[in-house]
Amino acid sequence: MSEVPARLIEDRAWLDAQLASTAKLYPLATRATLGVLWWYSASMVLLGPAVSGQDPALSAVTMVTRPDGLLADARSTPYTGLVGPRLRAMLTSCVAAVSAVSGARERTLWAIATDSLANRMLWAGRSAEAAEFAAAVPELPAPRYVAVRGRQFVRRVSCCLIYQGTNADKCVSCPRQTPADRMARLVQQLG
Repeated sequence: MSEVPARLIEDRAWLDAQLASTAKLYPLATRATLGVLWWYSASMVLLGPAVSGQDPALSAVTMVTRPDGLLADARSTPYTGLVGPRLRAMLTSCVAAVSAVSGARERTLWAIATDSLANRMLWAGRSAEAAEFAAAVPELPAPRYVAVRGRQFVRRVSCCLIYQGTNADKCVSCPRQTPADRMARLVQQLG
């Protein structure tokens, strides 16, 4: 693993190399699907600093990259100013870069960022604040949650497309299945 500045996401050659490494994990993925899969993982990591009170600006964030091209961690410095504008600038830059390198649609990448934010807020015990947090970034759809047997889950608006990159099934919470099937699978997962 290595530490690199988050600004590298804006570097086309660096991002292309990350996608090429990640392609080994998802051999069936098209270039656009690969961009979605990489961003699904990366956005989950990159939103961590903002949710934990750190500066989300690309210039402030350090990423830890794995040999397979995915991100393992991101950290920054404490930040007490308005997070919204810095978060929006970071996401706008990342979404544009991933879209340009992979061909993935920006709208799809924004939806993925919403689900990543919803998950990070849930993990931090702050799901009640997720909609307000996301409202600072107009491009983000509102985060959604669903309760299943007393536990809260993200009601995703995006699909990671992992089933298109491998021979795996769709994820349990995949929005590309009927709501009844998704709920049944969530209930089954809880046992």
